[in-house]
Amino acid sequence: MNYPWHLYVMSAMYIFAGLMHFIKPKAYLRIMPRYLPHHKSLVFWSGAAEVVLGLGLCFPTTKNIAIFGIIIMLLMFLMVHFYMLSGKKASAGLPKWILVLRIPLQFGLMYWAYFYLNV
Repeated sequence: MNYPWHLYVMSAMYIFAGLMHFIKPKAYLRIMPRYLPHHKSLVFWSGAAEVVLGLGLCFPTTKNIAIFGIIIMLLMFLMVHFYMLSGKKASAGLPKWILVLRIPLQFGLMYWAYFYLNV
């Protein structure tokens, strides 16, 4: 596994983010869009997906599958980011400029993942 160090940084970032779903689930439950069902299950499975996909980045046989999974996951997470812009309660107390900044950041993260398809 001779991947660039920054791929491992990405991997660690997703593993950490996924683990936080289990350590601090209330933080994620607060930002779940009201129109989605089964909030606890969605928080659990999204955390599990982040951990599995983060680990998948580290192995040649699963790297590309993990990359596509991360891109799909980030696209799905956009609905949470847009929901958080819908009102004061949905924003979880974050300033509007941070909430707006998170949307292009999602696309940057998607590009960062896509960048490793040829590595």
